[in-house]
Amino acid sequence: MLILIEGFTTYGGLAGRDLEAIAIGLEEVLEERYLEHRVGQVRRFGEKLRAAGVPIVLPIGGHGVYLDARRFLPHIPQPQFPAQALTCALYLEGGVRGVEIGGLMLGKLDEFTGQWTWPELELVRLAVPRRVYTDAHLDHVVDVCTRLLAEREKIRGLKVVARAPVLPHFTARLEPIAK
Repeated sequence: MLILIEGFTTYGGLAGRDLEAIAIGLEEVLEERYLEHRVGQVRRFGEKLRAAGVPIVLPIGGHGVYLDARRFLPHIPQPQFPAQALTCALYLEGGVRGVEIGGLMLGKLDEFTGQWTWPELELVRLAVPRRVYTDAHLDHVVDVCTRLLAEREKIRGLKVVARAPVLPHFTARLEPIAK
C-alpha cells in the first residue's frame, strides 16, 4: 500500500498514481494531434492578449505566455518589483495565478552594501498546464489582463518587508508602497 499511496523512497517518493500519470504524459506528448491542440491553445491565448494590447514576450511559447511587466507597468521602477506587483494584481483582480520572474526572483541583494543587481527582464509567466484549462478559462485571464492594463496607474510598486537569505522569492514578504 505504501507504493500506491505515498510512494517508495527508491522511486523518488512518487506514488504509483504519480508514476502512471508521468507515463501517460510521456506517451501523450508524442501524439501530433495533442501537440497541435496544446500549442494552438497557448498560441490563441497569446494572440488574444496581444490583440488586446497586453505587452507579451514574442514568440509565444508552447507551454505559456510571458507578460512584459516593464512595458505593462512603466510607472513602477525596477526597485519596486513591477513583475511581482503585476502578479499580485492579477490574483487580486481575477484570481489569476502567475509567477514573477524578475527582480524578486533573480535580483541579487549585496547584504554588505545593500545594493541590488537587477535582471534585464521583469516577466510574469502565465503557464497553461496540460489538460487543465479551457479556452473560456483563458478568455477570463485575457479579460483580467485587459482590465488591469486599462487601469494600470492604480497598481503600485512593492517593497520588501522581510526576505530569507536563500530562495527569498519563495518566502519574501512585501507590501504596497504608499502613494
